[in-house]
Parts: sequence; C-alpha cells; structure tokens
Amino acid sequence: MKVVILATNEQKKEIEIKNVNHNVSLIFIDSTGEIEQLEDFDAIFLLRDELSDASSKEYLGKPVFIHLVVDTLSDKELPSNYSRINAWPGFLKRPTWEMVANDEHAAGLVLKELGWNVVFVKDEPGLVAARVISMIINEAYFALEEKVSTIKEIDLAMKLGTNYPSGPFEWKDIIGIQNIYSLLQRLSETDKRYLPAPLLQEEYRKFYHQ
Repeated sequence: MKVVILATNEQKKEIEIKNVNHNVSLIFIDSTGEIEQLEDFDAIFLLRDELSDASSKEYLGKPVFIHLVVDTLSDKELPSNYSRINAWPGFLKRPTWEMVANDEHAAGLVLKELGWNVVFVKDEPGLVAARVISMIINEAYFALEEKVSTIKEIDLAMKLGTNYPSGPFEWKDIIGIQNIYSLLQRLSETDKRYLPAPLLQEEYRKFYHQ
C-alpha cells in the first residue's frame, strides 16, 4: 500500500512518530502538483493548510484525507471519497484520530492498513477534541481577565487537578492563537457560549499586527 502525504516538516515529524505497518509506504510530497506525476498510490493525506488544500479534485476516487477543522465536508461540498481530520500541532501524533468521512468503510480500511486507530464523529466544526480544548482555553482567558490567578498557576492547576497533558495556555501556544480564535468564532455563530474572551481577542489582534 502506498500513501501520499502533503505535510509541513512539523506534521511529518508527528506522523513519523506513529508506528506504520511494514507493508505501507509513506510518500511525502511538497505540493499537490506532484500527485499528478505519481502513477500508483492508494490514498492521499492533504494536511498542510486546511484552506488551500481542501480542493475538490477526486484523485481517481482514491480516499483523500484533508486537514479541515473549522469548516466541514458539507461546507466545502467535497466528493464522496473525502474525509476530514484535525492536523493542528500536536494532534497527528495522538494514538487515536478523530475523523469525519463521507465513506467510513473506505476510510476505515486505509487507517486499518496503516495500523492507526480512528474514531468517526459527526461532521461539525471543531470535531470533538478541538472544540473541547478551545473552550477550555477560552475559559482560562476569562479566569485570567478576572484575575483568578496567573497564566503559570492556571496551567499548573489544570495539569495537577485534571491530569491534562498541557495547561490551557500551553495548549494555546502549541496549537496557535489563530487556530483557536478561528474555531471559537465559527462555533459562536450558533452558540454564544463560544464567543472568544476579550483577552483572547486582544491577543489574536496583536498576533496579526506584529
């Protein structure tokens, strides 16, 4: 089995951490243009940019897995061979991937051949983990604004009290403020509980005006 992967250097490192069945060949590429030059492959992962890589090419009907967190498969009206996953920093190396698939059977066969665990979820913005983590980060910003505690103390309390691998502000630094803000904004369109905290909005604006 041959799997083509378009990924950043950091994403490649995370994927290489995962165990891969010996009968699977991972072919890393630098642009989607290289796919057309390949004659033999069984699946494609487009992970580098959830906006530019979410094309509608069918790629001969082979299973296509795209990095798409904020938008959904139905938003993009993607072909039946497409599935979406979360390729935010830190998510690819997880032992189990969340996935939305137009064809769960075909997608599941690819992941089974790779030897990677997958759980299928509803086609909604944020999937599950990203939605939960973004809300935790948002609540941490509210707590900081109310002077409940400091950034370091909030991170430490969450790790010790809930056994989280990272504190909310550490997660924000790993994932990126722009990713968190974009998801919260999308979720807040239908549920105002997800409105970004004022301090988070302020940090986001500073990020884009550096």
